[in-house]
Amino acid sequence: STTVARRFDTLAVVLSGACLVHCLLLPIAAAFLPLLSHAANAEWVHWVFVALAVPTSFLALRHHGNRSLRIVLLRVAATLGLVFLVCGALGWPSHATETLVTVLGGLILASVHIVNYATGHNAA
Repeated sequence: STTVARRFDTLAVVLSGACLVHCLLLPIAAAFLPLLSHAANAEWVHWVFVALAVPTSFLALRHHGNRSLRIVLLRVAATLGLVFLVCGALGWPSHATETLVTVLGGLILASVHIVNYATGHNAA
């Protein structure tokens, strides 16, 4: 239903924000509070975000057979964002680009879900 999809869109945006905080702000905070360094460098956190992002995006973007161009484009963009998240979690193409790739994936996903939420869910 529309309400359920909107809730998953909202959850996806919140998860993307948490991912951005982890990737961008936590390392800065860890420089000032060494106790946070383990959380800033924990590789398993990337996989948790991926494991949460995949089903959340799927549930938000499933439209019971809707094949409109908007839905198809949102699904393609979400898949690209998820691929970037997986690449970041794998440290591919390099460890040096991990943060950039992950942040791009998170921003793409957040954008997809904001657009999906804002434009409504016409399941026709």
